[in-house]
Amino acid sequence: MTEPARRHIAIIGAGAIGVISAIELLRDGHRVTVIEPATPGGEQAASYGNAGWLSTHSVIPPAMPGTWKSVPKFLNDPLGPLAVSWSYLPKALPWLVQYLLSGWTDARVEATARALRPLLIDAPALHRKLAEEAGVGHLIERQGVMHVYPSRAAFDADALGWSIRKRVGVTWMELSADEMRQREPDLHPRYQFGVLVEEAGRCRDPGGYVAALADHARSLGAEFVAATARGLRQANGKPVSVLTDKGEVTCDAVVVAAGAHSKPLAASIGDRLPLETERGYHVMIESAETGPRTSMMASDAKMVVNWTDRGLRAAGQVEIAGLAAAPNWKRAEILRDHLLGMFPKLPKDLPPAAIRSWLGHRPSMPDGRPCLGYSSASRDVVYAFGHGHVGLVSSARTGRVVAQLIGGREPEIPVAPFDPKRYL
Repeated sequence: MTEPARRHIAIIGAGAIGVISAIELLRDGHRVTVIEPATPGGEQAASYGNAGWLSTHSVIPPAMPGTWKSVPKFLNDPLGPLAVSWSYLPKALPWLVQYLLSGWTDARVEATARALRPLLIDAPALHRKLAEEAGVGHLIERQGVMHVYPSRAAFDADALGWSIRKRVGVTWMELSADEMRQREPDLHPRYQFGVLVEEAGRCRDPGGYVAALADHARSLGAEFVAATARGLRQANGKPVSVLTDKGEVTCDAVVVAAGAHSKPLAASIGDRLPLETERGYHVMIESAETGPRTSMMASDAKMVVNWTDRGLRAAGQVEIAGLAAAPNWKRAEILRDHLLGMFPKLPKDLPPAAIRSWLGHRPSMPDGRPCLGYSSASRDVVYAFGHGHVGLVSSARTGRVVAQLIGGREPEIPVAPFDPKRYL
C-alpha cells in the first residue's frame, strides 16, 4: 500500500501545521508546494498571536458537563471569557449544539483527553528539534507552566479536569501560597494556590518560529505560492490541482491545513464539516519590566500570560462571531486589565503605544478534536485542521502524522478519534 516515494504534494496553508507538514514531507522525498496568500508567521496568522504555551496537558475539551447552563450568559455577556454574538447565533447554532453534546458526560470528556494526549505528549522536545534545525533553537524552552488559583477551593472546583489529566498520565506539583511567592514574587498575593506542570514548555516567539520553519522548508526545496486557495479539482477520484485566485496548482496529493479557512476547501470535494472559528485576542506590553518567571494560566481571568521576545503577552477569550465580524477591542482591554491586576508592579498609566492588541481565528471542531485524516473523496487528500486551542503545541506531531498518512504508512499515534468522517 506504500505510495511511490516521490510525488508532488500541495499544502494549503503556511501556519505551524502547514510548514511542519512541508518539512516532514520533504524528508520523505516528496516535491512540496505550499499555497498561502500572506507571509508565514505574519500578524494575520493564528500562529502569530498564539499564547506561546506548549501545554502537553491541554487535553480537556472546551465543553464540560454542565456547560449548557452557561449558554444564557454566553449570549448576554459580550465581554465574558466565552461570548456568542446574537447576530451570528443562527449560523453557529448547529456547531454550538454539537459542542455542548461533546462534553455532556464525564466519559465523553475523558475520551477526548485520551485521544489528545498522544498528539501532545513530548511536544517541547519535538519543537526544540525542529527549531534547532531551523536555526532558532532558543525560541523553544521547557521550563514548565503554572496554573494559579485564588484558593485551593478554586482548584478543587476544576477537579474533573485535573482528575482526567491524571488518568491520562499528566503529573504536576502543587504549590502553596508561600511556595508561589518564592517562585513568583511579583504575582498578586490574591493567588494562594498553584499547580506546576513541569513537562510543558513555551515558545518565545510563535510568529518568528513559524517564519523560521517556513524558511527552513524553503531551504529543503519547498516552493511557496502566494495565492488564496478556492477549492480542489479532482479527476477519476483523485486530486489533480488546487484552484487558486492566481490559477491552478497541479499536484498528486493535497494537504488541507488552512486553519479556520479550511471549511470551504473540504466542501469543494463534498465534505461538509462543522468547522467554526473561535475568535481569540491577545494584548502585549512591549517593554514590560515585571511579570511571571514561569508562563502561567490565571484561573479567574481564563487567560495565559507568557513572556515572548516581542513583549509580555496575555492571551485568551473565546468569541463565536464568525470570520467576517469586526474586532471587539473591549475584549482585548479586559485582558489588559486582568494582566495589570495580576502584576501590581506594572504601571497602570501605560501609553497606548506601549500596548499591542491582536485578534485571530482558532479553527475549532465542536468536539475539541482536530480533523486529522483522509477525506471521504480520496486518500490523496489529507485534512489537518480544526486543532482549536492546541494548534501550536500539536503541530509538531501533526506534521509527522500528515507525512505518514500521505505515504500510506501506519501513523505513529492512533488517529481514529480524529477521523474527519466522524462528522460525515
